[in-house]
Amino acid sequence: MTEQDNTTRPRYEKPVIVRQTPGAMNKFGRRFTVPVQTHIEGQKVTDLIAEHGSPLFVFSERKLREQARELRDALALRYPRVQLAWSYKTNYLGAVCRVFHQEGAWAEVVSAFEYERALQLGNDPSTIVFNGPHKPARALEHALSGGSLVNIDHYDELGAAEKIAVKLGIRPGVGMRVNLSTGSTPAWDRFGFNLENGQALAAAERIMAGGKLRLVGLHCHIGTFILEPEAYKVAAGKLARFANELREKHGIVLEVLDLGGGLASRNTLHAQYLPGEQATPSFAQYAEAIADGLEALEAPPSQRPTLILESGRSLVDEAGSLVASVVATKRLADSRKALVLDAGVNVLFTSFWYKHEIRPAVNRPGRPEATAVFGPLCMQIDVIRESMNLPALQPGDPVVIGTVGAYNVTQWMQFITLRPAVVMITTDGRVERIRDAETIEDVIGPERVPAHLV
Repeated sequence: MTEQDNTTRPRYEKPVIVRQTPGAMNKFGRRFTVPVQTHIEGQKVTDLIAEHGSPLFVFSERKLREQARELRDALALRYPRVQLAWSYKTNYLGAVCRVFHQEGAWAEVVSAFEYERALQLGNDPSTIVFNGPHKPARALEHALSGGSLVNIDHYDELGAAEKIAVKLGIRPGVGMRVNLSTGSTPAWDRFGFNLENGQALAAAERIMAGGKLRLVGLHCHIGTFILEPEAYKVAAGKLARFANELREKHGIVLEVLDLGGGLASRNTLHAQYLPGEQATPSFAQYAEAIADGLEALEAPPSQRPTLILESGRSLVDEAGSLVASVVATKRLADSRKALVLDAGVNVLFTSFWYKHEIRPAVNRPGRPEATAVFGPLCMQIDVIRESMNLPALQPGDPVVIGTVGAYNVTQWMQFITLRPAVVMITTDGRVERIRDAETIEDVIGPERVPAHLV
């Protein structure tokens, strides 16, 4: 064989036998092409891994700002007074929070820890919304004295707030959390006072009768990952009519109507038929529904309350990616191909909820086949995707797991493995480390070993 023959002969590709699984075809057919993503915001994935390690969370500052502006503008176009409040429980990395605060968002917190975190990040207490069923006495006192908007969740909290007001000699303004039925979403009735059975009105009258607090706002949060904008129209309409009732019966002119959060991101739920990019409403659709509901308000333009929206997931989810690497390949007993990644459900908790998109960061030839994707944990539940079409990836190949910005860096844990580093790609294209990779010293630092065990 000549050297020329050797160079012109087609490269040998090992044949792959793909098991055919009977069953109904999806009406969209089978997709055999797999998108390859070699860069994130102009940065090469392999370069990010070389510099910061794998796995690695990557956030886009550009996308964070775009999402915040799009939601704010959609609401402001339809309602005159709008204030976004960034949901800290969704992602309380300092760099992420500061981006939203620079965009004008307040802080929305649901614990003493989150309240302290918001203060550490430079928020004035008057720009913090304090929700949740447990507000410890010290944090509640700090919030009330500082002018934070505290949304009362239950009668015990109401009594505690009154005692603090008497102790400090103040009469702070407070909001009241209301739970209600939208008819299309499960009722979150464990939080706040129920509207339909009269409990919310009774609680409002109790606040007024006590004379120690001022009722300045109503708050509701109808659920999470709400895909039906009509639910917000119903909720906004019910809050508006309740505000009208308080105004007519008791002369209360509310300063705030807070519709909470719950807007869906473009992720795809496990039980969802259509992909997220097709099923998720736009910010404009949500905003139009809310504005339609608020048309029920009977108040002159100068006395219309400020609309607060406490969005989290819909603002940050698409701005976050997780870069991971293949560490092993195998064939399962049912003949399915399987990959093992160096990132598991301990850092990607949302795998339990979503069918995350996984894209190779390198080109691999050959026909894609159904592949299970597992993490590195010695646990049967460590499944990133049960099945998706992927090419014949090899150990060491990088992948990009998309739409992971919400909840993962607040619910992650150092279970079996340590937590990875996090970087942000700035609007001018720089890569900034915003959280170092965890070390064993970080994990064992708070531990204390009794002397007799040393």
